[in-house]
Amino acid sequence: MIGFCPLASGSKGNSIFVGTKETRVLIDAGISGMQTMERLAEIGVPIDTIQAILITHEHSDHIKGLPFLAERLKVPILANAQTAKAIAAALGMKPRFKIFSTGESFEFGDLKIHPFSIPHDTLDPVAFTVETRFLKVGFCTDLGYATSLVKKQLERCDYLYLESNHQPSMVHASSRPESLKARIMGKQGHLSNEACAKLLIAVWHEGLKHVHLAHLSQECNSPDLALTVVSEALVQAGLGVDLSIAFQHKNSRSILF
Repeated sequence: MIGFCPLASGSKGNSIFVGTKETRVLIDAGISGMQTMERLAEIGVPIDTIQAILITHEHSDHIKGLPFLAERLKVPILANAQTAKAIAAALGMKPRFKIFSTGESFEFGDLKIHPFSIPHDTLDPVAFTVETRFLKVGFCTDLGYATSLVKKQLERCDYLYLESNHQPSMVHASSRPESLKARIMGKQGHLSNEACAKLLIAVWHEGLKHVHLAHLSQECNSPDLALTVVSEALVQAGLGVDLSIAFQHKNSRSILF
């Protein structure tokens, strides 16, 4: 497959496949090795063709599949130094890391990858833009708010994968502890549906082809609600773009380059 496909998105695990004619990588490894194999097989990608795994941050829903995948694939794990240290401590293992510097672009195969800083409650969390010869894709979840840096990096993307985690009223009404509610809605937490819409409006341009709404809370959001809030905000702004949901328990819409 030449393109990308979200394999899982949400608090129970996150992983995205990105592939070109020359290069095949995963962004995050937050689901089991078996689930990863099965979901890759559904899009015609043998797991042993994966050449690297990029990691955004060390929370378990982004790394818990790493022990199996690192042992099975023997491929580099691309992370910044602080995240690599945290992964080694959390998993009790030291995969074959290839360290990048946050804010500095690097090449892997025929991909140009730019890791940029986002506000989240981990040591050095990043989002990524990934560029091929012809297009640019932004992958940006797990952030409490959209900084000016985030907006700048997501400009001129052909495709976006953006967090639309929760509806604030549903968080307030939930039975979650107040400390967790504060974390989710804080500046190092997660983007709400409304915040996602504002970010999307800020970076929208006529060349934007599709947006996945990602990392939806199962308790404090729903696919229909996220789509409604974001699409209505776009309409009010006089803008339009194709939207879909990135699902937790199955592959989401594949984007072919």
